[in-house]
Amino acid sequence: MDRTIYTEDHEAFRQSAAAFLAKKVTPELEEHLAAKSLPRQFWLDAGAEGFLGLEIPEEFGGSDAQDFRFNAIFAEELSKVNAALASCTGIHADITVPYIVHLGTQAQKERWLPGCASGEILTAIGMTEPGGGSDLAALRTTAVRDGDEWVINGSKTFITNGFSADLVVTAVRTDPSKGARGITLFGIEATDPGFSRGRKLDKVGQEESDTAELFFENIRLGDDRIIGEIGGGFIAMMQKLPQERLGAAVSNVAHAKQILAETIQYCHDRKAFGQSIGSLQHNKFLLAELVTKIEVAEAYVDQAVLAHSEGKLTAIDAAKAKWWSAEVQNDVLDDCVQLHGGYGFMNEYRVARAWRDARVTKIWAGSNEIMKELIGRDLGF
Repeated sequence: MDRTIYTEDHEAFRQSAAAFLAKKVTPELEEHLAAKSLPRQFWLDAGAEGFLGLEIPEEFGGSDAQDFRFNAIFAEELSKVNAALASCTGIHADITVPYIVHLGTQAQKERWLPGCASGEILTAIGMTEPGGGSDLAALRTTAVRDGDEWVINGSKTFITNGFSADLVVTAVRTDPSKGARGITLFGIEATDPGFSRGRKLDKVGQEESDTAELFFENIRLGDDRIIGEIGGGFIAMMQKLPQERLGAAVSNVAHAKQILAETIQYCHDRKAFGQSIGSLQHNKFLLAELVTKIEVAEAYVDQAVLAHSEGKLTAIDAAKAKWWSAEVQNDVLDDCVQLHGGYGFMNEYRVARAWRDARVTKIWAGSNEIMKELIGRDLGF
């Protein structure tokens, strides 16, 4: 089915993104895997091409596209190449930077946004804590007022870009008596005394993504590091999470769609019992199911992207897109592994890596169970 939400300008942007990735990124993928991270050169190259500044106003070095369809296209093209690329870039450009753009002071924007656009400042979002998971309102990292400063203590875990980030937009508790309304966002820089990182976490998949624990020990910051209002952090996170979940949905579908296309070609080329394995009735029917699943999921996600570009996407529809796309992605990739047979279990095959990389999508950005809880509440239960 033809996709209808993208214009000629969007498709021209897609071609530019694909050409950039083919020239600058794809040849280096094995090195990224071995290093378990993306080099700073990747960020500098992406920044130089304008791919990191879609959400950033022109006065700070961005393009201020004001059209999430461009973000979605870049996420799709990244996902076709490598799932970790999409998650790392999305965390920086589509998730963390908007907090500064929409909530930051003029001084904060001048301090951070030009570097975010150029790739010289890499960002991460500090939400998840050990023992906290999806329960953001229960975080334990604290900021205690001491004269003109705040003293921050605590830790975060599973932080994408955490090992390399220069700036972490961090949720901390400033008033324990107010529950969710006692949470505030701070911009913590890697050079701040008391900031440290743990090791790169050893994950099942997405090894190219540097994921780490972060530690804050008596970090002293002034009010100039508060992003948004004191006590407004939880509300800000709830307002921004739909874009994060939509971005995840876009990547989920594009990732599975690409690997399915490669699997279909494999099923044409691989011969068994005198014919291509795709001609065997079971495999033919299975591939028909998988193509249909992807196209139906893509149609819903496309409409969610369009709605978000028009400022109409609801948190509930974003939750639907996130959990459903993650389910479809994992189901499709599991069948793609099966269709590859023994080769599907070999790390040298993209399908095996993709299968591992996809498993986390049912967990992060709010687990699929949390998404269903949100949808169920909206039904009045």
